[in-house]
Formats: sequence, C-alpha cells, structure tokens
Amino acid sequence: MIRTGLGFDIHAFEKGRSLVLGGVNIKDHIGLKGHSDADVLIHAVVDAILGALGIGDIGELFPDTDDKFLNADSMLLLKNVMKLVFEKGFNVVNLDSVIICETPKILPYRDSMRKNIAEALCIDTENIMIKGKTAEKLGFLGRSEGIAAMCTVLLEKEKCL
Repeated sequence: MIRTGLGFDIHAFEKGRSLVLGGVNIKDHIGLKGHSDADVLIHAVVDAILGALGIGDIGELFPDTDDKFLNADSMLLLKNVMKLVFEKGFNVVNLDSVIICETPKILPYRDSMRKNIAEALCIDTENIMIKGKTAEKLGFLGRSEGIAAMCTVLLEKEKCL
C-alpha cells in the first residue's frame, strides 16, 4: 500500500528571531514569526506526512495554544511524527519540496537540509529533494515579507507475507 501527502506552510519574517530552515540555522538573516522555531520547511514536511497517514495536521498535534511547543525545535516535532509513521507500519519512500522566498538563497544550505531531513525520516539523502524558488517579486513572498514551503511525500506500508 502506498499513500501520498501534500504539505504547505507560510510564515512572515520577524526581527529578533533566528532563521531556521530544514533544521539549519541560517546566519545573518532575519527569522520567521511563529510559536515554535517557525521552520516553514519542516512544518510542510510534517503536514505532508500527517496527510499521507490521514491523521490531521501540525496544528492539531502541536497546537500554538500549548506553551510546551513555544520555541520548539521543529526537527523534534518531525521525529515525533515519524514514530507515528513507524507505528502504523509505514516507511517514507521519498520527499520532494519547494521553498519559496526572495531571500535567503536556498542552494548554499540545501545539502545540509537534505541531510537533516533524511536522518529524521530514516532514508537516504538521495530520496530527499529541496528546491529554492523565488516569487519573481510578486505578492507577499516577492516583497520579501516571508517564506513559504510546499512538500509532497510518498509512504509505503510493509506487506505482510
């Protein structure tokens, strides 16, 4: 059995916060506003996985009304979601994602992000793709007011013999 999931997240920039994308701290760049560390890529990954499992979304499992998730490391949230994946007998086959922003440039950080995500998902980095795209100066993202991310994931359930 295979299942696909689609995730999306968007956050505005906020002065005084660190920017974290794909579990990588991006130095010398304004951070994102959010209850947790606001890692927009990991939030999209979590939502894609939860969608494939059919068990809700990140806001249901890790609500922004719960102080225990205040400034939470999104990589830890992803690792908790992976426990659910394994409990239900699934494995992640591959993940494809897009980060949409004018700045920062994603390419210099892509391999580190891929490594972090692959480790959390227990798969090889070759099965993780991250692409950086701009919004061509259009709208909220094009005015460099924030960052968005989209992600698809493929899960496969182990067959019983």
